[in-house]
Amino acid sequence: MIKGRLVIQGLGLAIVAMLVPLVAAEEVPRMTKDELKTILDDHNVVILDVRAGRDWNGSEMKMKGSIRENPKRFESWAHKYSKDNTIVLYCA
Repeated sequence: MIKGRLVIQGLGLAIVAMLVPLVAAEEVPRMTKDELKTILDDHNVVILDVRAGRDWNGSEMKMKGSIRENPKRFESWAHKYSKDNTIVLYCA
């Protein structure tokens, strides 16, 4: 398991650019859907749905257990999540 890192799946460059300072010079790891499935039951994994408002509102597909966060308000919610958790961000 990747501990204390951000895992980004399908985010645009604008979101990645906001997150880069948080992970210093490290490359932000990515994962496939199958890799994500293997860690879904881990209580140290936090899944954040950071799709844009229109994409999120118009979607019938929402990942069970995910937490919705507005990607434009990153600075207002980033501190809520422990660095001891694996944070998975998705927008696709």
